[in-house]
Amino acid sequence: MLKVKQFRYGADNLGYLIYGTESGMAVDGGAVDGILAFLVGHRLTLKYVANTHDHQDHTIGNEALLAATHAHLLSGAVLTDGGQIALDGGKIRIIHTPGHTEESRSFYTGTSLLAGDTLFNGTIGNCFSGDLEGFYRSLRKLMELPDETVVYAGHDYVKSSLAFARRLEPGNRAIGAFLRRYDPKHVFSTLAEERKINPYLRFNEPAIVNLLAKLRLPRETEWDRWQSLMSIE
Repeated sequence: MLKVKQFRYGADNLGYLIYGTESGMAVDGGAVDGILAFLVGHRLTLKYVANTHDHQDHTIGNEALLAATHAHLLSGAVLTDGGQIALDGGKIRIIHTPGHTEESRSFYTGTSLLAGDTLFNGTIGNCFSGDLEGFYRSLRKLMELPDETVVYAGHDYVKSSLAFARRLEPGNRAIGAFLRRYDPKHVFSTLAEERKINPYLRFNEPAIVNLLAKLRLPRETEWDRWQSLMSIE
C-alpha cells in the first residue's frame, strides 16, 4: 500500500511524498531538503515530480528535486483525468479538479487524496479560474470518494477556515472537536469530517439551508445553495 509523508514549507504550504517500498513521487515538493533527506533515510528513489497546479508556490521545488535525482517531471499533458500513475505496485489516480485554476488536479492513492488548493481542511480554494460551475463539479467529484479518505491539502488554513465555518454554524460541535485534535505537524482530515465541518460541502444540510434562508440568498437547488455559499464573505 502506498504511503504519504507530509512536509511543511514557507508560511503555510504543505507538500508531499507518495511512496512505496522502493520509490516515491513528490507532489508540490517545495520542501526540497526535507524530501531529499527522507528519501535517503528510507532508501527510496525519487521517480516522479508532479504538482496539483501550476502556481509558483507549489512548483518552487521542481527544479531542485529534478537536479538532485533522476526523477521525471509529470506535466499536464500526461496528467489526464482518470489516468493512473504506477508506483511500486500501487496506483495513483489522477482526478482533474478545475476551479481554483483550470489545470488543477488531485491525486488519489486509494486511501489518501492530495487535493492541492481545490479542497482544504475545512474550506475550499479561491476560484481564480472564474469557472464556478466547474469548481462545483470538481467538489462533487471528490465527494464521491469514500468517507474514510484522508484529505491532504496544499496549505494549512485550518484555524482561519474553521473560524469562518463557526461563524456560519455557531452550534456545530464537530468544528470544535476537529480543532481540538488539529496538529500543525500533521494536517489532515477525512472526507467524513469534511462533510461535518466544511460549509462548502454542507450545502444540503438543514443548518446551511436555514442560514441561506435567513440571509435571503437563493437556495432552491443544490447549485443555487453552493453559489450562495460562495457569495458569503
